Amino acid sequence: MHPQHHTLFIDYCAYFNGNQDFFECHEVLEEYWKEIAPGDKMHPLVGYVQLATGFYHWRRGNNTGAQRILGKALHNFQVNEGHILFQEIDYHQLLTQVTMTLAAIQTGKSFQAFQLPLSHTLLELARARIQLLPPSSSNYLLHKHMLRDRSHILAERHESKQRKSRRC
Repeated sequence: MHPQHHTLFIDYCAYFNGNQDFFECHEVLEEYWKEIAPGDKMHPLVGYVQLATGFYHWRRGNNTGAQRILGKALHNFQVNEGHILFQEIDYHQLLTQVTMTLAAIQTGKSFQAFQLPLSHTLLELARARIQLLPPSSSNYLLHKHMLRDRSHILAERHESKQRKSRRC
């Protein structure tokens, strides 16, 4: 199976191009990254995560954060040119779109997302997944990091602190 046909990458594309749930894009692709390249901060999946994170920040009005993280995504994409994780995406169009987005943020333009330039096969897979996405209000998408259930995250942090304190 092509790595861009992995369920989590298809989910990423569906959230990005479908309901523009950039927070969820981050969540699903971070999970995929941890499966195949944990700790490799220059892996192309990290660039895709940064892309979604940058859009999440820009939508929320954090232009400085958006600009910084989208610049990192662009750099990641550039140093990973030719990687298999760009085979099912029009790489040059993606770079152009990110560059134009950075220029829009610098000139103070309002948030405007773009569609990932997917190959025909990946586009069809993403479209099928988009049909299954639950509806989300714009307010929920805007503030998702504050509105979601964080109990499992807090439990993991607590457990991690306990493990560290036992080692000391």
